[in-house]
Amino acid sequence: MPTDLQRTGAVSSQNNDQSGVARPRLIAYALQPEPRMPIVPATQIREWIDETDQQFARRCLPLLIANQAGWFILNTHDLRVTWNGSNNSDSITLDWLSGEMPYPAVSHFGHGILTWTIPYLFRTPPGVQLLARGPANWPKDGVCPLEGLVETDWSVATFTMNWYMTVVNHPVEFAAGEPICMVVPQQVAALEAFAPEVREISSDPDVHEANLDWSRSRNQYLDDLKVPDSAAARQRWQKDYFRGRTPSGSTAPEHRTRLRIEPFRDATS
Repeated sequence: MPTDLQRTGAVSSQNNDQSGVARPRLIAYALQPEPRMPIVPATQIREWIDETDQQFARRCLPLLIANQAGWFILNTHDLRVTWNGSNNSDSITLDWLSGEMPYPAVSHFGHGILTWTIPYLFRTPPGVQLLARGPANWPKDGVCPLEGLVETDWSVATFTMNWYMTVVNHPVEFAAGEPICMVVPQQVAALEAFAPEVREISSDPDVHEANLDWSRSRNQYLDDLKVPDSAAARQRWQKDYFRGRTPSGSTAPEHRTRLRIEPFRDATS
């Protein structure tokens, strides 16, 4: 790990792409040699999504975008974890099913909390923090990921990823290659800058009318869907949002159906 982050240029907030446009950097300083936990762009599809009837969950674009919005840190060992219900630090039994020491997880806090060691020190530009959370829309029976928002623009301390066991005497398995953490850059100052308010929708006639158009269109589509061989039945699902289009035909000024998250590159090669 560098001893002088300023001297090494680690906190330089921007890098230029091929067009010369300045881009913010997200740096992961590796704290141990290979092999270490891989960091990869988060994937769009989940196994449970593919298992839904006719894969209908693939039609929910906000779900798919959230799935991709960050980077996964991947587990390197097969692990089975069981909690006996007590609050002691030895209340969790960790059975390592593959891989050699050092193992990446321990029972440190007690209370059924499994703690993963993240072998990186992350650095973000000034004013940008890093949300460390579980993989989005990745349910796991018997355990819940805890989230932390870390000030990685200045801190030289590492962080851990913690999962809270929720069921007593219920073995939970983490497979090698499975994501155990998802990191997402955040700007807390931008969040704090919002002035939230609640209004009656009738106070904005344009928005109100557009919403009514959508509601009428949706109801008509659902009625048509019941008619065999109708256009709606052949289409199977209404695609306006997926296409970034309103019922009136106008298009969104900025619309994404997929995120282009870059992988971490090895800056030493």
